[in-house]
Amino acid sequence: MPDQPTIRFHGAAGTVTGSCYLIEFRETRILVDCGLFQGSKTEKELNYRVFPFDPRMIDAVILTHAHIDHSGLLPKLVKTGFDGPIFATPGTIDLCSVMLPDSAHIQESEVEHLNRRNQRRGRLTVAPIYTAEDAAVAVTLLRAVELETWQTAAEGIRFRFWNAGHLLGSASVEMEIAGSPTVRMLFSGDIGPSHKLLQFDPEAPAGWDYVVCESTYGDTDRIEATDQTRREALRAEVVAATHPDGALLVPSFAVERTQELLADLVYLMQAGEIATCPIIIDSPLATRASAIFRKHARDMENGALLAKAMQARNVRFTETVEQSKAVDFIKGFHIVIAASGMCEAGRIRHRLKNWLWRDEATVLLVGYQAAGTLGRILEDGASMVRIQGDDIKVRARIRRLDIYSGHADGPELAEWVRARQPVRAGVFLVHGEDEGISALRQRLLAFLPEQRITSPRLDAAFRLTPEGPVDISDAAQPPRIDPVRVGSTDWHNDFQSLVLDLQDKLAKTADDKARRVIVRKLRRALAE
Repeated sequence: MPDQPTIRFHGAAGTVTGSCYLIEFRETRILVDCGLFQGSKTEKELNYRVFPFDPRMIDAVILTHAHIDHSGLLPKLVKTGFDGPIFATPGTIDLCSVMLPDSAHIQESEVEHLNRRNQRRGRLTVAPIYTAEDAAVAVTLLRAVELETWQTAAEGIRFRFWNAGHLLGSASVEMEIAGSPTVRMLFSGDIGPSHKLLQFDPEAPAGWDYVVCESTYGDTDRIEATDQTRREALRAEVVAATHPDGALLVPSFAVERTQELLADLVYLMQAGEIATCPIIIDSPLATRASAIFRKHARDMENGALLAKAMQARNVRFTETVEQSKAVDFIKGFHIVIAASGMCEAGRIRHRLKNWLWRDEATVLLVGYQAAGTLGRILEDGASMVRIQGDDIKVRARIRRLDIYSGHADGPELAEWVRARQPVRAGVFLVHGEDEGISALRQRLLAFLPEQRITSPRLDAAFRLTPEGPVDISDAAQPPRIDPVRVGSTDWHNDFQSLVLDLQDKLAKTADDKARRVIVRKLRRALAE
């Protein structure tokens, strides 16, 4: 066996969630990220399955940043036997200390509600992926590493962090693997755009054997963004949404996106460019994360602006369930920012349930919406959705504002890779759906040979040779999900759409006789 490392893509391959890459070298096993799968139910079911590796054999985890699609399965990793160090930047550790327990709380709460329904329906009960106790243990394993400081991960592998410009504490990972010859790798993590309000531009050295690069927005060319253009775009959306009896609902990631929106909204109000109104941050996690951002304000670009916004008199933070429920009784136009950003969990689902059927409401999507999520379904123009078992007619205006994305767009990603040259052996395109990956591949072909660009499928494995990656995926071990279904809607989404279409068809049918005909046709189709 040659003295060469291997990499296995156990997440964020053909999809934007579940980031998890396993590096194997001699007896050493290192994970880069261990994230939660989001999106369709088929993808989310992966969170409940056993890991495709033995957690007890993992020597260390290197964490690029705190977002749950990168960190969210760390408590499960601990629960199933991992007890090594989890290396991260100080900012990432502070955020994980609130985000992982919050993730555990959400899972425990959702499973509790699901089990009540299952018991009523005579179905089996289920257990949460992990508990608050598992999350607490995971937090104790976090080890701080400053940017641009070399750290040994395990025997034969050392690394250092570089600012990725995506989130407080976010980092790209430079890795040296002491094989014959030494292999130099760079994991991009999530790369931030040039116009981020609170983050400095990403940095990293040049000259690599391999680069693992995200491609979330590989197919997107945004307008050139400045503070002025970003705020003008937000101002226009708020003005259009303003209604005497209405509300602007912003599903937002609780960490950083919420803080950026808050800073810009207060800035616009204090500048007299939009009318001052109540701004409700309806997320306990966002409240706790905001306190961490205030702690790190000196380390962030425009940190003072955020600190000032958090003190504004019209800004309210809800903590308790009672405070959150009271939001529905606010009179007059108001703005609610609530998690989760893809509308899959959290308090935003309660706000949507209360407002989606009203034409005086506006829903403003400000982040990436993975395939199969409620956010993507709304973005794609659904006229009816199901929330917590109830069918909701969509009368609210559904708007999208991409300029607040925490990810670089296609040209920025291509330029980031170009600046890392020379890349001698290969680039792996990950953390993207098919459209983003394909578009970024085309951009990279302008300066990289086609044979050096690889788009791995989920659970694919490669030996990292000096000449390029060699596919060593085990044909006897098929991927956990059909690659065609990764990063797309699944049969659960198709079924919900069918039910809603059937109900709509029956409601529009002239009389009961015609409705019986439709039902008979459906029964005959099922019997075939």
